[in-house]
Amino acid sequence: MHLILASRSPRRIQLLRQIGFEPQVLACDIPEEFDHSLPAEENAKSLALQKARCVFDQVSDGIILGADTIVVLDGQMLGKPLDESDAKRMLSLLSGRTHTVVTGFALLESPSGRSLARAERTLVTFRRLPADEIDRYVASGSPMDKAGAYGIQDDYGAVFVTGIDGCFYNVVGLPLSRFYTTLAEFRTHGTMSKGR
Repeated sequence: MHLILASRSPRRIQLLRQIGFEPQVLACDIPEEFDHSLPAEENAKSLALQKARCVFDQVSDGIILGADTIVVLDGQMLGKPLDESDAKRMLSLLSGRTHTVVTGFALLESPSGRSLARAERTLVTFRRLPADEIDRYVASGSPMDKAGAYGIQDDYGAVFVTGIDGCFYNVVGLPLSRFYTTLAEFRTHGTMSKGR
């Protein structure tokens, strides 16, 4: 199966390799704008599908994977920080609290255009973060390309987390078990459709 990842995220590439895929990477940079009238799950699924559709014309045959992660606290959706000040604001908000990480992923088949989107939720609890620790982390540059301004893997952000309820890999950027079973379902239904 030809799998195309509509993202340059090194974390998602590594996760796919971890379960045996070697995806083709066709990144699409779209504005990650939220529709605040919709829940985080719908925003994440919509953005994931937009990313997949962005590269659709470049793919003659295969399944395109788009994904998007959103951090949610008190109903407020946090994407990637705009700048260092925004990153500090986000980390200060998350300090000593439990938030929700929502990752949406979309599968888009080429050339048929058949698609499917799902979202997964994980609860993450932070210890209280001293201001100087937030400053050092932000100064490292690491938070700038991550939803909620932190990473949980291969990153100092891991020491912020005191508890997780749900899929760890969802916090990294792709819920592997849910993705794997959804992909199997998507491929099976596609085979059934073609056989009719």
